[in-house]
Amino acid sequence: MTKKLSKTTINFWLDTFLLCVFLVLCCVSVIVRYVFPPATDSADWSLWGLDYLAWADVQFFTLCLLAGSVLLHVMLHWTWVCGVIGNWTRKSHSGAAAPKQDNGSRTLWGVGLLIAIFNLLGLVIAAASLMIREPLP
Repeated sequence: MTKKLSKTTINFWLDTFLLCVFLVLCCVSVIVRYVFPPATDSADWSLWGLDYLAWADVQFFTLCLLAGSVLLHVMLHWTWVCGVIGNWTRKSHSGAAAPKQDNGSRTLWGVGLLIAIFNLLGLVIAAASLMIREPLP
């Protein structure tokens, strides 16, 4: 017989995983920033078999893993997030009760928010790509 995981158990293990990934990201970031010399001077340096660029790749992969895990965490708590925002909205209307949102509306708001966030990130990255300058000869 298979045992179904409770929502509390899933949240506990996801939060534990988030903590571990965050700590790894902190450790790797300190290694990249303070253990290695600046990138321009780190050509032949290595730590535990990895050079500077490999450590920078580990840092980026860990950051992506953290971002994905945070996104999953927010998705699992989306009903709570919408409830809190809904309560704030209802209190700000002073007397006029705003209707509660159904799951479909919450999902649409969540997808819309993700689209807005990813578009903003894309615009910043596009602007950086267009504005970067190569060194003068």
